[in-house]
Amino acid sequence: MLWVKAFHLIAVVCWFAAIFYLPRLFVYHAMSEDQASRERFKVMERKLYRGIGTPSMIATIVLGFWLVSYNWGYYHSAGWFWLKLALVVLLVVYHYLCGYYLRQFRDERCERGHVFFRWFNEVPVVMLLGIVILAVVKPF
Repeated sequence: MLWVKAFHLIAVVCWFAAIFYLPRLFVYHAMSEDQASRERFKVMERKLYRGIGTPSMIATIVLGFWLVSYNWGYYHSAGWFWLKLALVVLLVVYHYLCGYYLRQFRDERCERGHVFFRWFNEVPVVMLLGIVILAVVKPF
């Protein structure tokens, strides 16, 4: 069980690294003025999303459910767990929303500006705070 937990935490860290950095790339991409920069950002965004972000998200979810399977009776009745799970679902939605914006940038039809992406970049911070506090403190 400790190995599963260790790999789950590693996957979470990798997923959040991608989820924090990808919208920051969107900020710079939205500010770029030359075609060479835009093409470079497209490659960076695609590699981060497909090569690190999505595999880490999948590993996080699979390993998380594996951990829960060890003691389903406890988790099933824990209110904090269900709220944490809801935040993880919102994070998955956020991840796929990043994929939507990535495709918009790829097709050069993104109408959002750098200010939007600066605010968009803060959303996973709030979710991380909630997820960690719920998992560690278990307030209810």
